Parts: sequence; C-alpha cells; structure tokens
Amino acid sequence: MSFKAIQISRDEEKKQSVDVVELTRDDLMDGDVTVSVEATTINYKDGLAITGKSPVVRHWPMVPGIDLAGTVVESSSSEFKEGDAVLLNGFGVGEVHWGAYAGEARLSSDWLIPLPSGLSAKQAMGVGTAGYTAMLCVMALEKYGITPSSGPVVVTGANGGVGTVAIAILSKLGFEVIASTGRVNEADFLKELGATEIIDRAELSEAGRPLGKERWAAGVDAVGSHTLANVLAQTNYGGAVAACGLAQGFDLPATVMPFILRGVGLLGVDSVMASKDLRNEAWSRIVSDLDLTKLDAITNEIGFDDIVQTATDLVEGKVRGRVIVDMSA
Repeated sequence: MSFKAIQISRDEEKKQSVDVVELTRDDLMDGDVTVSVEATTINYKDGLAITGKSPVVRHWPMVPGIDLAGTVVESSSSEFKEGDAVLLNGFGVGEVHWGAYAGEARLSSDWLIPLPSGLSAKQAMGVGTAGYTAMLCVMALEKYGITPSSGPVVVTGANGGVGTVAIAILSKLGFEVIASTGRVNEADFLKELGATEIIDRAELSEAGRPLGKERWAAGVDAVGSHTLANVLAQTNYGGAVAACGLAQGFDLPATVMPFILRGVGLLGVDSVMASKDLRNEAWSRIVSDLDLTKLDAITNEIGFDDIVQTATDLVEGKVRGRVIVDMSA
C-alpha cells in the first residue's frame, strides 16, 4: 500500500526541489518501530528545510517534518507494540532521517515516547517541538530558582510557536509576562494568552548597551543575536534567560557585563536530543500547566496539501502561533 509524502531533493548543482511523491513501507529508512502518522506540525526548522533558506537537511533525499503523533503499525521493540499511541520530537528526524510529512514513518524506539494521557494526537501537535521547547525553558528557569515572586518574565518572538506557548504556560503558573513582538497589532491576542505588557521587538533587536536598566527577572528567548544580548543586558540581578532559538541569528553580540556584574545566568535549552526522562517530564507538565483552551486559540489546522505553502509563510513571518497538520485531510 502506498502513501503520499513530501520529499526534498537536490541535484548535482545543489539546486533544491520539493515534490509530493508516492512511497511504500519498503521505501522507508531503518528503524524498529513503524508509525502511521496521524498528525504533525510545522516548526521554523521545517520551514527552513522546505525553503532551503538554511542548511537544515543533511541527508538527500529527505522527507521533512521533525514532529509527529500517531499509532504504531509495526514494532520489533519490546517498548512499543502495535496499536500504541506515540509521540516524536526531534532526534534528527526530518534532517538526517525521514520524518513526519508522509503517511508512515519508520523510527527508532529510542526516539519515541507514549502519547501523554489527556492529549489527542492533534493537541500534541498543537504543542509540538515549539511548545515542548517552551516547557523546557520554563522548567530550566524554575530549576534556576525563578518564581512568580522573582518578577516579570520577557518572552521574545512572542507571536511564534515557542513564544505563544511560553506565554500561556507562564501566565497559568502565575508569572507576569512581557511579550516582545514585531507584530504589535497582535497585542490583544497576546494579552488573551496571558501577557500583561507588550513591547515592540525593535526595542531589543538593534545593537544595545553592554548593560541596561533592569527590567525583568528572567527571559525566554527564541530569537538570538542582538535580541538575546539586550535581554541579558536588561535582566535583574540574579536573574536568568533560557535561550532556545535563533530566529534573528546565531550570533551573540554581548559582553560579560550581565554575568559578572549582575550574576545573570544564560541557560541553554536543547529539545532535539533531550533524554526520555526529561521529555516525559516536560510533556507531563504540558498536560497539567498548559490551558488547552488557550492552545485552541493559538493553533490553525491545515491538511497535507497545505504544508509546503504554510512552511514558506512561516519562514516569512506570516504565521501566528502553531499549525496542526491533519494527515488524513
């Protein structure tokens, strides 16, 4: 039986093409668990892979898609059996191993976790890697000692996937949230998620002073570059910033001043290779600490045929919040 897939290829001159192809189970890459993909999503990394605007893909040809939720249809693993509902985020899937944008995916059982009780496949993809990363950022700040009484938390890239979920989680936990966005016309939407103050990203996106006025106790940053440098420079004494992205750039034009004069902590957050224990903890926290009615407000649902155009729109900054792909549609 065949199924549709999106496949990225590259010719001898390294010109990239994106096509919809028909595959069978025999075409899939190696793994000990085969999953029928019920839902997936589109992350910034997926957009970069499909548009070719960054060298995300490292194996050719590639089926992109770093997130999926579905049902096990074949397994030689003792950990999962046919009929189990499972979830995948990262581990190089969609980069070096064929990913989610196909009817089926063959994967390593080491990369999978059970779909958390209380979440449907679509809801899990409404969260996706972006929302799961947001939860990891919140957990990192908590482990550092940041609490709602510490002071406000700034969230950069507030209209993006990480930003919207981070705002919703932080607000439910009782934090005062400052949302930094390039789309200040979305202020009402961000306040509905739980932000108490909206600032224009222009305040943070240009070269700034090595140390600025203290404005927040902590930050969740998915932007990098000057934005992260300015967030650090304006973090309160003893505060911390969880960094997880590079939407503005991978550079960090900062100084040591926030670290040596204010004791600010820079907490790196990686979602791709996080351990199973950490993944399970994060997803358990998502079930308890993310208001699913707010999740509905930040998600848009599309079908398979809309993936390529939506991925392009996302990279161009035209997509708000999270995208759920119903693979049956």
